[in-house]
Amino acid sequence: MTKRIIAVFTGNRAEYGLQVPIIRAIDAHPDLDYRLLVSGAHLDANFGRTLQEIQNDGFTVHAEVKIEMDAVSALSTPRAIGTGVLAMSRVLADIKPDMLVVYADRFEGFAAVIAGTQMNIPTAHVEGGDLTEGGALDDSVRHAMTKLSHLHFTTNAQATNRILGMGEEAWRVHTVGFPAIDLIEDGNFASPNEIEDGLKIDVTKPLVLFTQHSVTTEVESASGQTQPSIDALRSLAADGVQVVMTYPNNDAGGAAIAKLLEKVAAEDARLMLRRSLGRHLYHGVLALARGPDARVVCAGNSSSGIKETPAFGCATVNIGSRQDGRLRGDNVIDAGYDAAAIAAALRRALFDEDFRRQAKNGVNPYWQGGAGKRVAEVLAKIPMDQNLLRKQMTLRGEVRDGWFR
Repeated sequence: MTKRIIAVFTGNRAEYGLQVPIIRAIDAHPDLDYRLLVSGAHLDANFGRTLQEIQNDGFTVHAEVKIEMDAVSALSTPRAIGTGVLAMSRVLADIKPDMLVVYADRFEGFAAVIAGTQMNIPTAHVEGGDLTEGGALDDSVRHAMTKLSHLHFTTNAQATNRILGMGEEAWRVHTVGFPAIDLIEDGNFASPNEIEDGLKIDVTKPLVLFTQHSVTTEVESASGQTQPSIDALRSLAADGVQVVMTYPNNDAGGAAIAKLLEKVAAEDARLMLRRSLGRHLYHGVLALARGPDARVVCAGNSSSGIKETPAFGCATVNIGSRQDGRLRGDNVIDAGYDAAAIAAALRRALFDEDFRRQAKNGVNPYWQGGAGKRVAEVLAKIPMDQNLLRKQMTLRGEVRDGWFR
C-alpha cells in the first residue's frame, strides 16, 4: 500500500508546539508520511526564528514558505495572507500531498487553507470551534477556516457542537482533545537544573512567566495595553518576584510590544526578556508549579495560559480581552488593563493558598488523551474520494412559524 502524503503547515512557534504530537503520530503510522511546511515567525529573526527548534526536534523541514510580514500595521496582515496564498500554492503544487493539516486561527494558516482547498486538496483543520471573543480576529479566521476545511479535529465537546451548529456533517468532526497534552504527559521538558542554567534564575523563588500579544482589532493600542502589565511586573519584581518576559507573536501590533519590552528590559535588569523559550524550556517552567512549594504563575494573554497550564496545575493571570470566551479551567484569574488589578491578581496566584490548591486540583477541560494518534488514525482511514471534497450543508433552512431553522 502506498503511504498517504500528509502536508503539515506551521507558521508560529506556539502553534508548532501544539502540532508536535500530530507530526510524530503521522511519522510513526505505517500508512502515512509527513511533509512539513514551515512559514511565518519560524523564519523571522525578529520573532525568534524558531526554525532551529523544529530541526532540533528531529523533524525534516520539506519547504520554507516565505510570506511578507512586518507586524507593524493593519495592512501587514492582508498582505501576509496574500503572499502566503501565492507561496503555499507553489509549494503544494510541487509536493502534491494527499491531505493538508492546518492548525487553529492564525493568518498564516488561513492562507494555507485557502491555497489548499482552492487546489482541491483535502484539508484537515485542528482546533476549530473554539471561541476567543476579545477583539482579536481569531474567531472570524478560525470559523472561516472551518467552513473551508473538509475534516475537523476539535479539542473539546463544546467546540464540536459549534462546528455541527455551523452545518458541518457529523462524520467530518472528531473530538480528539488538546494535542499539546500528549507532550506534557510524556514529561519531556526541562528539569529544574536546566531551567536555572538556561534562565539564570532560582527555581525555589516566586516566578512570573509573561507573554502579551496584540489585540488585532486594536492594533494602535498594543503598547498602551501592555504598559499596565509592565507596571505590575515591576511592582512584583520590587518585592523579589522573578520575572521572565517573552516576545509577542508577529501579529500586527506585535512589533510595538516587542519594542516596549526591549526598552523595559534595558532599563530594568529585574525584568528578563527572551525572544522565545522554546517548548522544552517553556513547559519545564510551567511544570515547576507541580512542586508543593513552588510559586509559578503564567501571565499575559496567550492562549497557552488558558489551554496548557491546567495540565501542570499552574495558575494563570489572563490580562485584557484577547481570550474572552475561551473555555478555561479553575486555574485562571482574569484582570483588565489596570496595573493595580494585574498586580493584585498576580499576588493572589502566587501567594493565596486556597487559590493555589484550586489551580493544582482543578479539572482540565481539554483533556482527552492521545490526540496525536487519534488524528493520525483518521487521516489514514478516511476515504479519499469525492465525498470528502464535496461538502454538504446540514442546515436545511426550513421555515417554521416564520423562522428559518
